[in-house]
Amino acid sequence: MERKEQKGVIEGLLFVSGEEGIYAEQMASVLEMDAAQVRELLDELKADYEQPQRGLQIVQYANAYRLTTKKQHAAHYKKLVEVPGSASLSQAALETLAIIAYRQPITRAEIEEVRGVKTDKALQTLVSRLLIKEVGRAEGTGRPILYGTTREFLDVFGLKTLEELPPLPDELEETGEADLFFDSLRELPLP
Repeated sequence: MERKEQKGVIEGLLFVSGEEGIYAEQMASVLEMDAAQVRELLDELKADYEQPQRGLQIVQYANAYRLTTKKQHAAHYKKLVEVPGSASLSQAALETLAIIAYRQPITRAEIEEVRGVKTDKALQTLVSRLLIKEVGRAEGTGRPILYGTTREFLDVFGLKTLEELPPLPDELEETGEADLFFDSLRELPLP
């Protein structure tokens, strides 16, 4: 198969993989080639998509590659898909999300211990917006649900991995983590 055709197949794989994305190793398996070669072709495709006349881009989140629209065109796309009543997250939801992001996996009781208040509504909001999900069950009485962040969380906050979260200053690790990461993102409209 010629290089141009390989790039075409990769482009198609990116398209059909949708929001979930696809790993270089998966594409390598389909194309029966080495993952390093696939990454080289992906780099070429990324360069092609960086041209100003292109409305799409190839991004990598959590090691999976995805085909997405360019952020600089978001205002135009928003007009088409804007949902009435879409709102920013509340302070309680932002605090809860920050605690989960930094301490996952974590139970509701552990979140409430950090926040000092109930978190039922905030958890419902975050689950409904696909920013957190159930990642397992804790050992012990009642086997409480463990919560963690989702790929959507990474996407919304422009992260590839959780390691890209800003580090917590030592004096704030116990009390101030809720405000640290999300102060500049309060007005960001979320799904």
